[in-house]
Amino acid sequence: MEIPLIDLKSEYMALREEMLASIDEALQSMQLFLGPNVRALEAEWADFCGVGHAIGVGDGTDALHLGLRAMGIGRGDEVITVAWTFFASIEAIVHTDADPVVVDIEPDHFCIDPKAVEAAITDRTAAVLPVHVYGHPADMDALKAICEPRGIRILEDAAQAHGARYRGAAVGSIGDGGCFSFYMSKNLAGYGEGGMLTTNDDELATGVRMLRDHGQRQRGTFECVGYNSRLDEVQAAIIRIKLRHLAENNEKRRRHAALYNELLCHDDIITPKTAPDCEHVFHLYTIRSPRRDAIVQALKAADIGHATHYANPPHLSPACGKVLGVVPELPVTEQLAGEVVSLPMYPGLTEQQIAHVAEVVLGSL
Repeated sequence: MEIPLIDLKSEYMALREEMLASIDEALQSMQLFLGPNVRALEAEWADFCGVGHAIGVGDGTDALHLGLRAMGIGRGDEVITVAWTFFASIEAIVHTDADPVVVDIEPDHFCIDPKAVEAAITDRTAAVLPVHVYGHPADMDALKAICEPRGIRILEDAAQAHGARYRGAAVGSIGDGGCFSFYMSKNLAGYGEGGMLTTNDDELATGVRMLRDHGQRQRGTFECVGYNSRLDEVQAAIIRIKLRHLAENNEKRRRHAALYNELLCHDDIITPKTAPDCEHVFHLYTIRSPRRDAIVQALKAADIGHATHYANPPHLSPACGKVLGVVPELPVTEQLAGEVVSLPMYPGLTEQQIAHVAEVVLGSL
């Protein structure tokens, strides 16, 4: 039974007529420059996240970069983040001319370890960039307790965590700002690129709005040197339709994860954990096993989609080596790199498919 890691086509087919009508309406209006769909999505996403502002940008990497820039972070500053993430989290820091400082993660949820953050703080630390990886929130209370007394900003990387909640609060509403990606594989996605920054900070919101549009607050008046990073109107029309289904689809993901957890009961498998008072949205369903390579071979043989995020963590890459200078010791990150494998996860999965995946995994051990 062939099962993909993610099935984008089934979601599209279910919403096809509504999407085509919305795209056609957007194109017929020809209001394509920060038009009505972008403005509506910004309002709807701000309401969904419980924040005062949501600013649409070109992609998730730009959300991180422009967020840091608007916070005034630049040369001479340090920004603490993790290597258990896509390279964009580190890349965005480098693009501000700040120095990335990567620290280890905690092994239960793969999120930034607050103790490691505290140990890494120097008089140059300007911000912490926690990643809500795989859809599980980082320990935001612990991070705020460390950062707020020191005046250190927190910019949440919520690119994998649309709809996740920490003690009742939506991710993206807890730090000084939150950054989302609408890349096609995300829980909330367009069919191309797109991103959003959320915040309750009026000054930060104003700064990002200017930076995304060449430094303009009013047309033709350039208050700073900015960028061309505006959310596309057609992508916004698509994302607005998908947003109506996000809560329901996240609940389906949680049910799928619960079934996986039940079926994958084995001494050589560690299934994902959810911290108390957190709502995981399972952008990825990732297990750990000392016999990961055998599992991967079995999944390949059975035509079952899978991935090993992040088997090659960014701090070990050539580009990051040039930036960091000395490669940091991250024992938890490097151990997990040899143990993790992500299994198929998307709302349209069936119980039969999940049972088959579990059977193949268990059969490899």
